[in-house]
Amino acid sequence: MGVDVMVYDDLALSRYALTALLEQHPEIRVVGAVDDRYAALECAELNRPDVVVISFEGRDEETVDIAEKIAILPKVRTLLVATACVRSVLRRAFAGEIGGMVRRSVPPQRLFEAIHLVHQGERAFDAELAVAAVAKGDCLLTPRQLSVLEHLDSGATMEEIAVRLSLSEGTVRNYISSIVVNMGARNRIDALRLARNMEWI
Repeated sequence: MGVDVMVYDDLALSRYALTALLEQHPEIRVVGAVDDRYAALECAELNRPDVVVISFEGRDEETVDIAEKIAILPKVRTLLVATACVRSVLRRAFAGEIGGMVRRSVPPQRLFEAIHLVHQGERAFDAELAVAAVAKGDCLLTPRQLSVLEHLDSGATMEEIAVRLSLSEGTVRNYISSIVVNMGARNRIDALRLARNMEWI
């Protein structure tokens, strides 16, 4: 049985190359290729492809938002193809409805296999990506500290972080202070900068 695939990639050359590659596979039929996240959601709703392949840089939370919205459509699955990935995006994809994530550098056969696995209702995360999603590796922060830092990075106030994590504002302040100290940062802004550079968030 063939697999109907839709491609979302906002870079024209990359989108054409990915579409051409997929069309070479005898069991894959490309039913659409779009360059905008909202067009991707609309196209998926109208055409209900089996798998939507979404190519992105690896940090864009809005693209992950669209991937999750598409993934809850009946009989539609999503596969992320990322140039690079940060842990926060990996953890979110791994814990949510997204069918899988592979690096853009994988061989074509691995991409085809991932599409088929996702189509069959299985998950297709690269092994090293899966490990990165659940492990903190060389990160100096605890999972709770990372969670506070990720909310802070999204622009949330201390009051909002406290509500989202069911903590008191004083506890959130204490977490932020300990993050700054643990990272050897000058302040919370410097801690955010360092965490982004080290791809902890």
